[in-house]
Order: sequence, then structure tokens, then C-alpha cells
Amino acid sequence: MSKLAFVLDAIKFEHTVFALPFAYIAMVLAAGGWPGWWTVGWVTAAMVGGRTCAMATNRVVDRFIDARNPRTAGRHLPRRLLGVGEMRLLAAAGAVLMFVAAWMLNPLCFLLAPLALLFLVGYAYTKRFTWLSHWVLGFTDGIAAAGGWVAVRGQFDPPAFVMWFALTTWIGGFDLIYACQDVKVDREQGLHSVAARFGVA
Repeated sequence: MSKLAFVLDAIKFEHTVFALPFAYIAMVLAAGGWPGWWTVGWVTAAMVGGRTCAMATNRVVDRFIDARNPRTAGRHLPRRLLGVGEMRLLAAAGAVLMFVAAWMLNPLCFLLAPLALLFLVGYAYTKRFTWLSHWVLGFTDGIAAAGGWVAVRGQFDPPAFVMWFALTTWIGGFDLIYACQDVKVDREQGLHSVAARFGVA
């Protein structure tokens, strides 16, 4: 397996593909139609950069936790198939791409990019202190829709907040279910989730 294949698998590139439609739908709604290739291209770049930064950071931050979890022990950092330095460099490159894309879109996008980065990077730490981490993830993923709207309009409008809230609750809900498979390991490692705090059933 090539190094590129390892990297794409480690950062779950397919998750970026999953999140892109949220931004695209928001762009189309904000524009009342096709928003133009310029906007679509730079929003896509921002999404790829932001998600790459988030996933690479998550892999680095969670590498010791992953190594102690049978479900995740086969990931690339615990197995030393990729290095911590490589993942940090990848995270930095993703952040730079996101900032460049935000700059190319409009001033508000660029102004809000550091806040988006804070959530993209900060989510990895939340399960260490709160079982609300599921909805922090949902809120963070919801930035895709809000960002798509702002990329077109250059401002926030009520529909952007509605889409953001909907994604926060929806993604938070299915992350809650996904976390049930790790309830035993989470409790052993002192990690927080709804399942670890309140039980699965």
C-alpha cells in the first residue's frame, strides 16, 4: 500500500466527500441557483483543507487512546505506518489551504476562518472532559453549511443558522449511537460520551 493510500485512509478522505453536499446545498440555496465555479472551487478547497486538518489532528491527539482500543488499534499511527510529524505537517497544510480558500472567497469567510479552525482542532479534546462532545462534533460539521452560505452571501442570514442547527443535532445524534460500541473502553480510559455517562440502554 502506498504512502498516499495510507494518508487518505488515515484522514478518512471519504468523510470530506460526505460533508461536501452540506456546503454545496447551502451555496445553491444562498445563490438561488448555481453559485459559479469560483465559489464552488474555493469552498471545495476550504472543505478539503479544513477536514484534512481536523482528521490529521484527531489522529495525532488520539494516538495513545487509539492504541488501547481494540477497534482502533489498527490505525496508522498506533501501527507506526505513518509518523506523528507527517500527520502534523498534513494538518498544517490543510489549515493553510483552508485559510487561502477563505481569503479568496470574501472578507467574512477569512475573518471567521480562525474560529472554524478552533472547532476543527478543538473537537479532538472534548471527549476528555464532556459527554456533550457528540454535539460539538455536530456543531463543527455544521460549519460546512454555514460556511457555504457565507461564501455566497458574505453574511449570515436565518437559513444559515437553521441548516447549522439541523446538522448539529443530526450529526450529534448519530455520533452518539456510533460511540456506543466504545462504551467499555471509554469508561476504562476516563473518556466522556453519553453512553459512558448514562449507559447504552
